[in-house]
Amino acid sequence: MMKTSMLKILKKVSQVKSATLSALFLAGITLLSLSPQQAYAQGTKYPVVLVHGLFGFDDIWGVDYFYRIPQTLRQQGAQVFVASVSPANSSEVRGEQLRTFVQAVLAQTGAEKVNLIGHSHGGPTIRYVASVSPEMVASATSIGGVNWGSRVADLARGIIPVNSNTEYLAQQGINLLAGIISGISGNNGLPSDSIAAMTSLTTQGSIAFNQAYPEGIPSQYCGQGQQLANNGVYYFSWSGTSPLTHVVDPSDYPLSLTSLVFGEPNDGLVSGCSSHLGKVIKDNYKMNHLDEVNQTLGLVSWFETNPETLYRQHLNRLQQLGL
Repeated sequence: MMKTSMLKILKKVSQVKSATLSALFLAGITLLSLSPQQAYAQGTKYPVVLVHGLFGFDDIWGVDYFYRIPQTLRQQGAQVFVASVSPANSSEVRGEQLRTFVQAVLAQTGAEKVNLIGHSHGGPTIRYVASVSPEMVASATSIGGVNWGSRVADLARGIIPVNSNTEYLAQQGINLLAGIISGISGNNGLPSDSIAAMTSLTTQGSIAFNQAYPEGIPSQYCGQGQQLANNGVYYFSWSGTSPLTHVVDPSDYPLSLTSLVFGEPNDGLVSGCSSHLGKVIKDNYKMNHLDEVNQTLGLVSWFETNPETLYRQHLNRLQQLGL
């Protein structure tokens, strides 16, 4: 009798072991069938919204403004949206456009908040939304952001007399360019005001904006801001200070020229110190203003961390914070 019971127990143990091994085998086969990105993808709790800078776009003829960045983040498991805002307008107007876009993303996904990532003029644009509607924003990350103004904008605004015929002609010409960009990228109907954009990006315009929307801004130029501001939003920033990084990239040469108007390290359009917002991850990557979004077409420095890697690392950073 006892011998029969022992045989039944051993048979049961054997069945359990067999089932366990089968389950482990099937799990292993499933993991092997996935790509490395799928197998280890760790998305953020909240969707990511990318916001372009001056004369930016979501994509033109299949080429992303954030070149290959949306695809890279999606491979990491994130929900990614590229915002539609005016190529050229004031920070506040672009901010209101972005706020409407974020509301649509929340309605579509059912998420409570979003992680905003803005490049160049996208920096002040995302800051506006985070300040006005912090309940919709988990984090705001500024990349090469014009947070303390650009000397290139100061120079352009200084050359063109206010309320002059020159200003009018410049405004019409630049607005036309912005309209063409908007039309090609499928963002028809978004208003452009190049003079308002230029004014927003000057040192004077940026300081006024900072006074109205101060969250994340350091108390002094080139300082560190709060990572977690009083409005409950996390703030981050990074930028580059090397205008010439790839001899084949045609955009490097005009950026090398515009860099000459600065008396401090810069990426060709924004100084490293001006880009500071919240926790400064790094302000001197070997990147120029377009390298920061992996342009032109991925022609970036071979001797620096690839921009796609920086975005992946930041996605992990947000994920670890529960964002």
